[in-house]
Amino acid sequence: MVLNPAKREKKSQYDQKLCRLLDEYTQVLVVAADNVGSTQMQNIRKGLRGDSIILMGKNTMMKRSIRLHAERTGNDAFKSLLPLLVGNVGFIFTKGDLKEVREEIAKYKVGAPARVGLVAPIDVIVPPGNTGLDPSQTSFFQVLNIPTKINKGTVEIVTAVELIRKGEKVGSSEAALLSKLGIRPFSYGLVVVSVYDNGAVFSPEVLDLTEDDLMEKFRSWLSNVTSLSLAVSFPTLAAAPHMFINAYKTALSLAVATEYTFPQAEKIKEYLKDPTKFAVAVGGDAGAPATSAKEEKAEQSEPAKEEEEESDEDLVAGLFD
Repeated sequence: MVLNPAKREKKSQYDQKLCRLLDEYTQVLVVAADNVGSTQMQNIRKGLRGDSIILMGKNTMMKRSIRLHAERTGNDAFKSLLPLLVGNVGFIFTKGDLKEVREEIAKYKVGAPARVGLVAPIDVIVPPGNTGLDPSQTSFFQVLNIPTKINKGTVEIVTAVELIRKGEKVGSSEAALLSKLGIRPFSYGLVVVSVYDNGAVFSPEVLDLTEDDLMEKFRSWLSNVTSLSLAVSFPTLAAAPHMFINAYKTALSLAVATEYTFPQAEKIKEYLKDPTKFAVAVGGDAGAPATSAKEEKAEQSEPAKEEEEESDEDLVAGLFD
């Protein structure tokens, strides 16, 4: 089959444009364009104008151009885009922040009615309340098993009903009822399905992660590594501080129970032999003159409160000073 020269020229220009964009941009959003109108697409292009370019086309043509360009340049990272070209999809090449570009795209979603034969992208739930329809319209509700009652001459839905489930096709009765109720349950626009960033491909949900989410995940992973290292007695950077503390506690317990000693254990042994030294060290100066019981109680009332607030960790840490 001989191609029309005009069509051949258009394909050549499209191939050159796609290859140029692949070389110029390292970030690409793969977007689904189902049920997106031409006016809506034009508005999206205007909104992204400046740092982003939308490129649509036939999947076979895009796959061929990407494959040949990857072979010419020796950059196999481009081939990771090939499995993503399924369905009615296109590319958004951008140099801006990926999350901001996705948020800008979401601004141009438009509401749409439920048409017969359309596959529902979401669950459709009819809320309870007065519909404003006259009693002659109850046949629609009876066909769909929606409980109703007549209130002040109009049909009122008693309870919320799941009319259409996600993935189901819209029937004629469902479409007619939603139209009568003035419900436009669906909204359409470009939907980001995959993200390509300098050879890496990942889900768009990754763009929703914040620094707090990453820190929380890092703390969770660090805790798991520490727990595993302590359980199998395998030293790691995360578990090392805990291992040193546990070893010190073991050595201190051994020194207290036997004649073995070391500088830090000597202080503990002295406190165990004479608890008054511990009280003096914490409560005040050992060389202070003796006073009456009432005066001593009044003078030490405030230090006693502070003593109760001190933690055991602070006292043990003071042994190393």
